[in-house]
Amino acid sequence: MKYLVHKLEVKLDDAAQELERFLDSLTGEVFSIVPIVAPAFFPMGASSKTKYLLVIEKLG
Repeated sequence: MKYLVHKLEVKLDDAAQELERFLDSLTGEVFSIVPIVAPAFFPMGASSKTKYLLVIEKLG
């Protein structure tokens, strides 16, 4: 088995459409999607933001 790891930048505005477009362009099977998050601090409190997604594609 061979795997490819793709890094997909995420913007909150069009994240769903961008992810759908990217997944449709893959030739192999999607094995996993891993979100990479970072802490975000706001005046009202702390939260987290998704910086990018790692999409692991299984080939063959």
